[in-house]
Amino acid sequence: MEVKELIELIAKALVDHPDQVRVTEQVKDNTIVYQLSVAPDDMGKVIGKQGRVAKALRTVVGSAAVKEDKRVVVEIV
Repeated sequence: MEVKELIELIAKALVDHPDQVRVTEQVKDNTIVYQLSVAPDDMGKVIGKQGRVAKALRTVVGSAAVKEDKRVVVEIV
């Protein structure tokens, strides 16, 4: 499973409107930036209280991306 697919899978499980989940990928030097976009109503569910859900998502994605030998960043937009 690709990192992009993993982010989509986790995000769709968290939100009420899974059809509006979008993940885009940008490569900059030695860094891959994944931008996660969800419906405005679902933003709080993806971020979580005090950012705990977002931090957990970033931790899981970082662990999954170790084999790519690049730095991975997840932005929630």
